[in-house]
Amino acid sequence: MPKFSVHDVKGKKVGTYTIEPTDLVPRINKQLLHDAVVMYQANQRQGSHRTKTRAEVSGTTKKLYRQKGTGNARAGSRRSGIRRGGGHIHNIRRRDYSYSLPRKALQLATRMAVAAKIRDDEVTIVDKLEFAEPKTRDMASALEHLGCGSQKLLISTAAYEQNVYKSARNINQVSVSPAAELNALNILSANRLLITTEALDLLKERASTQGNGAKA
Repeated sequence: MPKFSVHDVKGKKVGTYTIEPTDLVPRINKQLLHDAVVMYQANQRQGSHRTKTRAEVSGTTKKLYRQKGTGNARAGSRRSGIRRGGGHIHNIRRRDYSYSLPRKALQLATRMAVAAKIRDDEVTIVDKLEFAEPKTRDMASALEHLGCGSQKLLISTAAYEQNVYKSARNINQVSVSPAAELNALNILSANRLLITTEALDLLKERASTQGNGAKA
């Protein structure tokens, strides 16, 4: 079984952690990952786009010129959808793009995303990530020691750590998420996953209780 080095915040190796993708899921289903990512992206859309109909456009309703005798095609109001500045014939309305997949499918997709990171060796494991007070400088120093300072990074801890979040929120392309709030989109959007051993233990425990998704 593959072993990953476990480091402290100074970058020093303090042990190893044994894990492989099958500890989380039997196999990685690309279609399910795609469906989950598309759902999360759709749910982020505001759907506030809107255009005006000819009834809503500001302007006179007077007929542009008489019906016959001008040699031109007959024309009505300046608000007509075939004229510049007129209303839209098939106008766009506000809409809600959000939808949801089954909860178990999303849980499985999250574990598949973590398994994909493990398979592709895009995971850095740290023994613990704690700060006495919020300091961006301390977080930046830890990421530099761990070799994660120059890439889009997702940091995951077992529970919500306020000082970790506040220390990382001002660093470009770095985001923080507790293990319980991980999803396929934020995992796959990052180039690397920095995760604590406690968070990995939690994911493995949930994999055993939520089912292995053999039919996915």
